[in-house]
Amino acid sequence: MEIWFYHLTREPLESALPKLLERSLQRGWRAVVQARDEERLAAIDNLLWTWSDESFLAHGVARDGDAAMQPIFLTTGEETPNGARVRFLVGGADIAPAFEAPGGAGYERFILMFDGADPEALQAARAQWKLLKEQGRALSYWQQGDSGGWEKKA
Repeated sequence: MEIWFYHLTREPLESALPKLLERSLQRGWRAVVQARDEERLAAIDNLLWTWSDESFLAHGVARDGDAAMQPIFLTTGEETPNGARVRFLVGGADIAPAFEAPGGAGYERFILMFDGADPEALQAARAQWKLLKEQGRALSYWQQGDSGGWEKKA
């Protein structure tokens, strides 16, 4: 299992997340997006339906039903009802509980995305990095480069 930290410096989550979700689906991976609160989750729900004029990203939340059928499942909890291979944690969601939840061991990758312009988000990401490093987990740190692409820094 890989744990990647994505440091947003050039574009906001609203631009970066849909692109990464699209890449995950192209790999044949289902995804879970976990936010810390319902307000952020509702914003992501709306975003994925409207993010591009050419397409949308099919997804659902628990109230929609058929969670197991969703290519992208949105939640504030640790569940993995759709057999996801990648889990995105956004808006300050804590990564540690997701490891211990049912299905947590089945992931190929966890991706924690944080806004580098937000001091609280930066501090929370550093704290999670430190904790996971102390646990001996394999971590990678990615930062947006000048061209908008992702550059591996650690």
